[in-house]
Amino acid sequence: IVLLIGLPEPKVVPIFADLTPENGFFTSKTFLPAVAKASKPGMCPCKQQLPKLFGNVIVLGAGDTAFDCATSAIRCGARKVFVVFRRGVTNIRAVPEEVELAREEKCEFIPFLTPKRVIQAADGRIQAMEFCRNEEDERGNWVEDEEQTITLKANFIISAFGSTLKEEKEALSPLELMSDGLPKVNLHTMQTSEPWVFCGGDLAGVSETTVEATNDGKTAAWFIHSYIQSVHNVKVPETPSLPPIFTPVDLVDLSVELCGLKFKNPFGLASATPTTSSPMIRRAFEAGWGFALTKTFALEKDIVTNVSPRIVRGTTSGHVYGPGQGAFLNIELISEKTLAYWLRSVTELKKDFPDHIVIASIMCAFDEQDWTNLAKSAEEAGADALELNLSCPQGMGERGMGLACGQDPDIVENICKWVRKAVKIPFFAKLTPNVTDIVNIAKAAHRGKADGVTVTNTVSGLMGLRGNATPWPAVGKEQRTTYGGVSGNAIRPIALRAVSAIGNAIPGFPILATGGIDSADAGLQFLHAGATLLQVCSAVQNQDLTVIDDYTMGLKALLYFQTLPHMEDWNGQSPPVIKQQKGKPIIDIEGIVHKKLPNFGAFLSQKQAIISELKAHQDLLSDSLVYKRTIGEPQKSVPRVKDVIGKALDYIGSFSRLDTAQQMVALIDEDTCINCGKCYMACNDSGYQAITFDPVTHFPKVTDDCTGCTLCASVCPIIDCIRMVARQTPCEPKRGLPLSTPIQAKREPMPAQ
Repeated sequence: IVLLIGLPEPKVVPIFADLTPENGFFTSKTFLPAVAKASKPGMCPCKQQLPKLFGNVIVLGAGDTAFDCATSAIRCGARKVFVVFRRGVTNIRAVPEEVELAREEKCEFIPFLTPKRVIQAADGRIQAMEFCRNEEDERGNWVEDEEQTITLKANFIISAFGSTLKEEKEALSPLELMSDGLPKVNLHTMQTSEPWVFCGGDLAGVSETTVEATNDGKTAAWFIHSYIQSVHNVKVPETPSLPPIFTPVDLVDLSVELCGLKFKNPFGLASATPTTSSPMIRRAFEAGWGFALTKTFALEKDIVTNVSPRIVRGTTSGHVYGPGQGAFLNIELISEKTLAYWLRSVTELKKDFPDHIVIASIMCAFDEQDWTNLAKSAEEAGADALELNLSCPQGMGERGMGLACGQDPDIVENICKWVRKAVKIPFFAKLTPNVTDIVNIAKAAHRGKADGVTVTNTVSGLMGLRGNATPWPAVGKEQRTTYGGVSGNAIRPIALRAVSAIGNAIPGFPILATGGIDSADAGLQFLHAGATLLQVCSAVQNQDLTVIDDYTMGLKALLYFQTLPHMEDWNGQSPPVIKQQKGKPIIDIEGIVHKKLPNFGAFLSQKQAIISELKAHQDLLSDSLVYKRTIGEPQKSVPRVKDVIGKALDYIGSFSRLDTAQQMVALIDEDTCINCGKCYMACNDSGYQAITFDPVTHFPKVTDDCTGCTLCASVCPIIDCIRMVARQTPCEPKRGLPLSTPIQAKREPMPAQ
C-alpha cells in the first residue's frame, strides 16, 4: 500500500479556532480554491464570484502557497497586502519567482513576527492582529519575545501555515505515528513501521514541493518492487533502476541495416577523442550508442606522439565560453596506442557487446603491403567493418598518410582496391573536404570497390591569433602552431553539401555522415541528405556520452510525428509560431478602431486602454477561453530510418534547375514587428534599399524595389515576423544600364537605381 494522500487539513493555530470567512478569516485551503473556481475557465460549470476583499489583508506564511494567496488577494480587491512570517527574509521557502511576483504586486514583507491574538470589532469582524517578536538565540533556537509586540490593522487574515491531518489519523492504524501526528517513515526507502506500507509527499513530512513529492513516489516505487521481490526470494540490484516514462514514441524502431550489418540505431561515435580508449567505447555502448569507430591506429612503425595543447574552442560564434561551442579545432594526430592494444580492444568489445557494431579505423601510407597487413589484422581481431582514414588534415599528411592519400582520386582508388582484395568485411573510405570536388574522390572509392564512404573529416583551418600575434593552440616556448582540423556545427553546411552531392552523384552508395551532428534534428537532416549512419564527436566534447538519450528519443519523436496529420505544419518538434507581441497574444485592435496601432508611446497607451476595456467585459469563464490540446492518432505506420534516407535529394541540385520566373518578396507582419529597424539597416546597407519606415507610426513598408533576397528575414529577431511570399508584380531586374548599351570610354554620371 502506498499512502500519497497529502495533508488535507490546514494548520490553524488556537487563536483562529473560532474564526470563519464571515469574520474575515481564510485558510489557504478555503481561499485559493474559491479564487480558482471563479477565475479559471473549466474549473466549475457554474458561475462563481471571487472572494470580495478590501482594505488591509495579512497573509501568514513564507511558502509558495502563502505568496500565491498574497498575489491573489490583490486581485480580489485588497488595497494592501502584508506577508508576515516567523523567520527572516533569507529563510523564505518559496521559489524566487513567487517572491519576485509578490514584490512586483507591491506586497509588503514583514519578518520575525509570531501571531499573538486577533482583535475583533463588536460584530465579530477582524480589525487588527497583534504579533510578538520572534528571535533566534545564540543556540539557534527561535524564541517568542512577548515584551516586543506590534499591532497591524487588518480587514482580512489568510493563514498559510501549512497542512496537517486530523480525523484521518485513526485510519492510519496500525502505523506508528510521530509527535506531529505523521507516520514514522524511513526517508531512504519511504517505508513505514509496517513493511508493506509506504508513504510519500506531504504525508511523509519532508517534501515541500511537487517535484520533491514526485521523487518520493519514484523512491517508494523502487523499494516496493524490492520488497515484493524479497518476499519471493528474488534478488534485485542494489542500485535503483526504474524504467523511464513510456509512450508510443518509445516503440519506434531506429534500427538500420547497412552492408549486412544491423545497427541498433544510426548514431555512433566518430574516430576521434570520444573513442580514445577501449573503456570509453565500452561506456558508450552501455549508454546506448549504436556503433563506434576506434581511434585511428596504424602499424607500429608509424606510431605517433601528440603535442599539447591540441584541442581548443572555436571562435566562429564569437567569445563564447563553456559547453555549447559551435566549433572546435584540434591538432591531434591519430591514436598513440599500439596496434596490439587496439586489436585486443576490438576482440574484447565484440565479445562483451556482440549486438553493437565496432568499426576499426586504420591508416597507412601509400603502401599496398602496409594496408594489406593492417586491414587483415583488424579483420582477424573481429572488427565488423573498417574505416580507411584517408583524410586527417594535420600532421599525418607530412608523413605521406591521411590527407596526402585522400586528395588524389587515383591513390584513393588503389588503396580501396588493395583493402578489398585483403578483407571480406565491409570498409568505408573516410574522405576529406579539403579538395576541389569531393564527389570525384567518392567516385574513386566507389571504383575501388569500397562499401561506402564517411563524409567528412575535419576542415583544415587556423582558428585564431591573439593580440600579440601568437596563435592558439601554441606549442612550446616558441609558441608555434600548425593548421588544424575544424569540427562541430561550423562545418555542418560543408558536410551536408558533401553528403547530398555524393548521394545525388552515386545513388545507393552508403554514406556515413559526420560533421556538426549535435541533435536529432541535425541527424535527420543528414539522413534526408542521403546518409545512412551518423557519426558524432564535437557534441560529446561539449557535453558527454549521455547526449545519445536526446538523439535517439528525439529521432523517434521526429519519425512518430510524421504519422500525425495535425502536425504536418510543424518543423520537426517545433510547432507553428503563434502571433504574439512581446510574449502576449495579438488582439485584433484594427477591427475596433479600423486602423493599426504601433506598440510604442501614445499609440501603445491607446492600445492598452482598448484591450483593458475589452477584458473588462469579457466572460472569464467562457468555454472559448479553455485551451483544448489536440490529441492526434497515427493515421499511417511510423516510417523506418531507411524510409527517410535521401528524402531531400530531389530538392537539391544545380543552379540551372532553379526557376527565375518564380520570384518572392518580403512581407512584414505589423502586428508582431517591434520596430527595431534591423531589417531597414540590413536592406539599406547590404541590400536593395527596399524598406521604408512610416515617420509617424514607424511601421515598416516593403516597396516594389524588393528583389526577395531574404536578408531582412535572416536578421529579424522576431520569428516569422517577416515571411517570403509570391511576388504579385512583374520582376524586372535593375541592370544599371539597359542591355546592349555600348561601352563608352567617356565617363558620364550613372543613373540612380
